[in-house]
Amino acid sequence: MKQLVLDLGAEPAQSLDTFQVGENAEMAHLMHQFAQRASREHFAYLWADTGTGKTHLLQALAASPGSRYIPADAPEDQFVFTPEVSLYLLDDCDRLSPQRQIDAFALFNQIREHGAYMVCTGPVPPALLQVREDLRTRMGWGLVYQIHGLSDDEKIAALTQAAEARGLTLSASVLPYLLSHFKRDMRSLATMLDALDQYSLETQRPVTLPLLRDLLLQENQQPDTTQSEPKV
Repeated sequence: MKQLVLDLGAEPAQSLDTFQVGENAEMAHLMHQFAQRASREHFAYLWADTGTGKTHLLQALAASPGSRYIPADAPEDQFVFTPEVSLYLLDDCDRLSPQRQIDAFALFNQIREHGAYMVCTGPVPPALLQVREDLRTRMGWGLVYQIHGLSDDEKIAALTQAAEARGLTLSASVLPYLLSHFKRDMRSLATMLDALDQYSLETQRPVTLPLLRDLLLQENQQPDTTQSEPKV
C-alpha cells in the first residue's frame, strides 16, 4: 500500500472568512476594519499561544492591497516605510533580533507620522515582551487583544463544517479521537482532514476510526529525515 506522507508544514492560503471566530468576534470585526483601512485605531496588537490563528490573521490581511507581511526574521528593507504600503503586519515580535527591534521602532514612528496602519503579534501582552522598552511602549499604543483558542466543541463544529464542504462523511468517533491523539491547533487538524480525505479516496474506505488510526500509525512511523548522515 502506498504510504501517505502528511505535509504539515504547508501553509494554505488564508482569509479572514476562514478564521474560526469563536470568542473573538470583536477582534475579528476589527481585523475586517483594518483590511478596509476603516478603523479609527491605527495600531493593534494580538497575543495568544501558538496555534490560535495569529499568523493566519496577518497573512489574511496581507492579501488586501497595500499590505506587507513582516516575519520577525525579515530583512532590513521590509522594515522600511514606503508610501505604497498602508498596512504593516509584524509577526512574532518576541523573536525580533536587537537590530530588528531598532528597525521596528523606526517603522512604528513612520507609520504614525503618515497615518498608516499596523498589526503586531506576540505570545504575551506588550508589557511582558522581552524587547526594548521604547518598542514595548509602541506595541501598546493601540488596541490589545488576546486571541482565545477554540473549545473542543468549537473545533469539532468547525472541522465538521469543513468536512461537509468537501462532501466528506465522518463517523461520529473520528473527530473526538483526532483531538485526543493528534496536534490540537486548527491548521494541523485541517491538514489531517485533507489527508483523511485523500487516504479515503486512495484506499476506497469510508472515514471511520480504523481508517484514522491507520493514518496516524503511518505518520508516527515516518523516518526522521532531520538526522545527519552517518560519517564514512
